[in-house]
Amino acid sequence: MRYFNFLVIFFFPLLMHSQSSDTLVDIGGYKMHFNIMKGKGTPILFEAGAGNDGSVWDNILEKIHKVTGTTLITYDRSGFGKSELNPNLKSDTDFGILNGMKELETGLSRLGYDNDIILVSHSYGGLYNLLYANKHPKKVKSVVLIDVTLNNFWNDELLTMRDNNVDISTIPKPSGDYFLNVNYNETMRYARSIHFPDSIPLLNIFPENSLPGLPEELSTRWRKLHEELDDNKDNVTNIIAKGSGHAVFLDNPSLIINAVVKAYSKTLDKEQQIELLPKALDNAMELSIETKMNNRSEQDLNALGYSFLGNEELDKALEVFKLNTILFPDSSNAYDSYGEALLKSNRKAEAIEMYEKSIELNPENENGKKMLIQLRQQ
Repeated sequence: MRYFNFLVIFFFPLLMHSQSSDTLVDIGGYKMHFNIMKGKGTPILFEAGAGNDGSVWDNILEKIHKVTGTTLITYDRSGFGKSELNPNLKSDTDFGILNGMKELETGLSRLGYDNDIILVSHSYGGLYNLLYANKHPKKVKSVVLIDVTLNNFWNDELLTMRDNNVDISTIPKPSGDYFLNVNYNETMRYARSIHFPDSIPLLNIFPENSLPGLPEELSTRWRKLHEELDDNKDNVTNIIAKGSGHAVFLDNPSLIINAVVKAYSKTLDKEQQIELLPKALDNAMELSIETKMNNRSEQDLNALGYSFLGNEELDKALEVFKLNTILFPDSSNAYDSYGEALLKSNRKAEAIEMYEKSIELNPENENGKKMLIQLRQQ
């Protein structure tokens, strides 16, 4: 039985051992901290949300590197994590997002990663992706947005509401958190006039109920703007991360890993993709086993199986669907899908067994009942 909550994801693994390197880069009399997993291919830069440093990505980097073999870059914005604040800046406004963008560009340039790049961001980090892509449209190959702050979310009314609820005087000064908050309103007003170039593919992932702690008027607006992001735009794909909270990369890491890998795969030529495709199931299996308690991975595998089925790659489809029944033996849908693939492979007797098992697990499976009647009449 076919159903999709998420985009169909392909995997293109490369077998490489990651070597993570903590690096302090001199930006001009002060140091910024970068963490780099070196590899080959288009590098991927990860932007953390407000108040976070690059370590928030640690739970998914190893798996992404294992699959892609490319360079992965995380970093701490000034005043966060292991990064220092610029001692030469005097005014609070000097520490705004434009300065942050300048520091990022300087760091990437000195590290040698200021050419083609893929951007990934969460929450407030989406504004950094926005500014970078707008300034370097030919360098940015694609962007993966994870429940990001959209540039049109904070209108003046909401900024006033925020001012009434955020007491900046309680935030230690000087610190990255202080300068982020003191410049917050100006950042949001500045971002309103900036848009992602239409030439850059955007994968926009957001949950059903982001930031449930926000007043309903804010959470409703947040969701609505995300849903509208792909309106009349060929370069934008929306994915709803069902069951996830704001930090989708923590709640459903396999979805984010697969999304980033898919974005990376678009930078490869057809020959490279074909060469790497046979290793796909290894990664799919690992991700599914690790997240077995969460049926999102079941749906991911189901989608992967149907992608093979649609390409007439029956052997691969059968492997995936069979794997799904092993990992999720209580899933009626897994057996239904396996039965469909077996039927397409002219393995009628086995297909009947799978449909029978599917109906046993879910007596309401009308598709399975219909298929059994047809098969028994043949």
